[in-house]
Amino acid sequence: MANRRSFLFRMALFSKVRPLRWGVRELKGWPWGFLGTACDRTVTNMVTEGRQRERTNQKEESSQNLGFWRERLADQMLPLWRLNYEEQLKVKFESLKKNLETLEIRLRKIGAGDPEPTTARSERLCSLLHPFIPSPIIDGYRNKSSFSINQGPDGNPKTVGYYLKSWGGSNIFCVQPSHLKDIPEKHNQVAQEELCVQKEEIKEFFSMGPGAVCDLTSLYVKERTPRHQQLTPFQLLAGEPYLFEEILGLKVRISPGAFFQLNTSAAEVLYRTVGELGGVDPNTVIFDFSHGTGATALSLARQTSQIFSMGLVGQALEDAKWTAAFNGITNWESHTGNVKEILSQLLESQEDGRSLMALVDPSQCGLSNRVVQNIRNCKAIKTLVFVSCRPYGKSIENIIELCRPPDADGNLLGEPFVLRQAVPVDMFPHSLQCELVMHFTR
Repeated sequence: MANRRSFLFRMALFSKVRPLRWGVRELKGWPWGFLGTACDRTVTNMVTEGRQRERTNQKEESSQNLGFWRERLADQMLPLWRLNYEEQLKVKFESLKKNLETLEIRLRKIGAGDPEPTTARSERLCSLLHPFIPSPIIDGYRNKSSFSINQGPDGNPKTVGYYLKSWGGSNIFCVQPSHLKDIPEKHNQVAQEELCVQKEEIKEFFSMGPGAVCDLTSLYVKERTPRHQQLTPFQLLAGEPYLFEEILGLKVRISPGAFFQLNTSAAEVLYRTVGELGGVDPNTVIFDFSHGTGATALSLARQTSQIFSMGLVGQALEDAKWTAAFNGITNWESHTGNVKEILSQLLESQEDGRSLMALVDPSQCGLSNRVVQNIRNCKAIKTLVFVSCRPYGKSIENIIELCRPPDADGNLLGEPFVLRQAVPVDMFPHSLQCELVMHFTR
């Protein structure tokens, strides 16, 4: 048997989350500077208090105050947890306005926006921003949680939770997440139990022991050696090999390593919004450039003529194929290879009069420059729906390339897209993140 200290484990827990009643780290693209104006100084006071806490952090650390560590973890993972939900949406809305203002300025510099920087014109993109669509679930909305098992701040070598560095960065501890508002109670029960780090013991604990009350759908584990920090593939210890979600009448299969929205109820709102903004109807053909399990496009299959997904790979592609087959979806196809050639071939087979729409829902890394060029240069695509969980950074660069004037040297030959609407959907209450659905035409 392996030495218990030879491996660190990360558990992935899958379960269903049902709707409930309504009731700090600075991240790139989400500056704290404007937050006070959105919340009547609430956040400003919160940041000031945080700075005061920093002055005494060494004393708190040395005393192994678990409350101090848990508060730090909450500030890092859910920076808005101290605010009520209405104030959280105000903060996010103000942030999105700032991002659109930045986009407006950059587009104007390259001749894609209004040439005169008057106040009224500089606010034009902001006027396209709709009010937030709130998440149907505010607390405990995660359908998947991944916990690590390692030493805690109190020296317990079997602490279940999330990693957090000491202020000096010299130590890394595992902090229990039981106070985090996004984690369901049954997932929290896992982190509150005393666990041995042997796989068979973990399996027995959650299958037949005290951990059975957590009622997990699936229990996966990854292990790595501390020296090399190399993660192994997911290993199924107990439960089902896949997670299945019912969303908009669709049964979706999700592998442990595949991307799927953590908030299922809010994902339904997101997918409906995509269809509505894109004007999807039986005459629409969708070219899908999304990552994950293809759930966004597949959720629209019954409303549209045809869907062609490009870019799905590995287990996520297998999940998408299973979902299409199980739900009897026959108007969905997946294509891999050179996007330019694929688009050319698909366009030749399309009937005249079809409305062609590009659906873009990329990973946090955004789209590659080549894919952006292929979309831009496909003149038959008149409508574009761009979904971004990070409407800054790489997403802004993608949008600028899609909207800039034609540039033969940059291989941008088609007419530019123009932003028409932007609808924010809150997928992650208590955090700074959201999904922004943008509708472009040309």
